[in-house]
Amino acid sequence: MDNILHSKRKGFSLAEAMMATVVLGIAAAGVLLPFTAGAAARAEGGRRSLASGLAAELVEQIIRTDFDAIITNYGGYVEAEGHVKDAGGVEFADSRYAKLSRSASCEYVYLPEESGAADPRFILVTVRVCYNGKEIEKVDRLVSQ
Repeated sequence: MDNILHSKRKGFSLAEAMMATVVLGIAAAGVLLPFTAGAAARAEGGRRSLASGLAAELVEQIIRTDFDAIITNYGGYVEAEGHVKDAGGVEFADSRYAKLSRSASCEYVYLPEESGAADPRFILVTVRVCYNGKEIEKVDRLVSQ
């Protein structure tokens, strides 16, 4: 009689419960994985948008500088990682800027018909913005006298 009561019990064994947990975990990972990839892509897009704005802001700052002072002031301009400044020279305190760095290089550009001895009329300005040491934005701009 005791055997008859044992065989009529309903429920899961420990092995069945563990298998159900594994299957549920695999299904949950399959559903959640695209969300984590989407969050990473969104974060990367936000960083690129921020870098684009920083690059454009520095290019505008350089363009507003007197032509004869551009090479002197921005020829080897560097803002170290975490020390990016606004147009007023004040460092951004927001944590979004913590891993960003910015640099500018400027060089005279001569047209083929101009000789190297003549006063240059153009400067090629290149601004780079890096995130965690990796370049994520680059802007080139030709400035004329």
